[in-house]
Amino acid sequence: MNIATATSVNAQNIRLVPVGDKSARKSFVRVPWNIYGNDSNWVPPLLIEREGHIDPKQNPYFDHAEVQLWIAYKDELPVGRISAQIDQESLERHKDDAGHFGFLEGQEDPEIFQALLDTAEAWLRERGMKKIVGPLSFSINDEVGLLVDGFDRPPSLMMGHAFPYYGRYLEDMGYQKAVDTIAYDFDVNKDGLNDKSRAIVNRLASNPKVTVRSLNKKDFDNELRRVIDIFNDAWWDNWGFVPINEAEIKKLASDFKLILEPEHVSIIEVDGEPAAFGLTIPNLNEAIRDLNGRLLPFGWAKLGYRIITKSIRSARLPFMGVRRKYQKSWMGAAMCLIIIDMVHSRNVGKKDQAELSWVLEENYGVRKIIESTGCKPYKTYRVYQKSLI
Repeated sequence: MNIATATSVNAQNIRLVPVGDKSARKSFVRVPWNIYGNDSNWVPPLLIEREGHIDPKQNPYFDHAEVQLWIAYKDELPVGRISAQIDQESLERHKDDAGHFGFLEGQEDPEIFQALLDTAEAWLRERGMKKIVGPLSFSINDEVGLLVDGFDRPPSLMMGHAFPYYGRYLEDMGYQKAVDTIAYDFDVNKDGLNDKSRAIVNRLASNPKVTVRSLNKKDFDNELRRVIDIFNDAWWDNWGFVPINEAEIKKLASDFKLILEPEHVSIIEVDGEPAAFGLTIPNLNEAIRDLNGRLLPFGWAKLGYRIITKSIRSARLPFMGVRRKYQKSWMGAAMCLIIIDMVHSRNVGKKDQAELSWVLEENYGVRKIIESTGCKPYKTYRVYQKSLI
């Protein structure tokens, strides 16, 4: 991680201090507590997980990216934060000379946001970037976008939260919408496949060349590689996509292995080739909401008990993919419907709600399939962009 050494100060005595060591990273992670303290819909993230995410020694994203973090101080109190990053894999793939910003938080003061974004923009401009895009924290495969609709409910795991003024401030500074992503609310005890969709699913499932199975946990690492291979192929043409690499696969395996059960993953094979998959995970945000970010002294026990007893009443489908050769065909639609039906059948009576997220606003084919099951869009996350030239 590149460490900027300068401290910038604006007219209101808002100081931007670069983050450069472990102690500063801890302070960076704790900034949201000063922003959302009175917001009942905010979920305090686990400090240990967030600290690991921004640690160059723990997150393989840093192997192909240059990153700088800043904390904004006013009257010696932390009032905001931001990251700026240049992802070489993204630049090589998209050739757009775009740098990214992320982890944007700030108290309700346009001067704070101005100082934060001005600093990130200057850092990227100095390194030859011609456009700034975000928030991405850090990449398109992490937490994506700024919440611009759906502030009245808590976020699901790995999804962001914000106040309405965030978007207003960005737009006042010349930031424009690049793309919106949609989170869908799935009432697993009410919604489900209609008769037409069920007929499509039955047609595919009756094909002797098609197999629908769960994860083989005894072959966990290879299974994860299979689903990531599908994911990278399925998402190849999507906005901003950067493939997940081998090091990031290993990190995902480490992160998810303890909470994943075989039935959480649906794999569809055609002639023995993995063709589609869906991954559903318990919404751990529900389980950690009252821990205030801490696992000690009793947080571990509470979280473990809630996972073991399966008392978490919500879930999230964060990853779903159908190989490109099946997309835009009835088979591709049927595979999507099978995966959504698995979310329904495995959670009905056990959970109250699932979130299907995120889906690109412009992905009308998948959106139509999802909405045919009764799912409703309930949160919108916006990725912004601005020219730096």
